[in-house]
Amino acid sequence: MRAVLAIVAVVALAACGSKTALEPTPGMSLPPAPYGAETKPTADELLALDPQAAPDRSVELRTRSEEREDDPFDLPPE
Repeated sequence: MRAVLAIVAVVALAACGSKTALEPTPGMSLPPAPYGAETKPTADELLALDPQAAPDRSVELRTRSEEREDDPFDLPPE
C-alpha cells in the first residue's frame, strides 16, 4: 500500500513541473480586447505584472553598523 502511495505522490509531483504554453480550455476564449485597443492581448501579456503590482526591490545594503535614532514610541510594556 505504501509503495502505491509513494508512486502516486511521485507522479503528482512530476505533473507539477510540466511547462506548456497557456491556452484557454476548450470551448472558452480569452477575454475581449480592452476598450480602445486594436488587438486582443495574448495569455502571456495578460499574465505580465504592471510595475505597480510588482515594484522593484530596494537593494540598498548597509555597509557598516550605525547607531539607531531614539524612538519615542519604543516603550517598555506596562
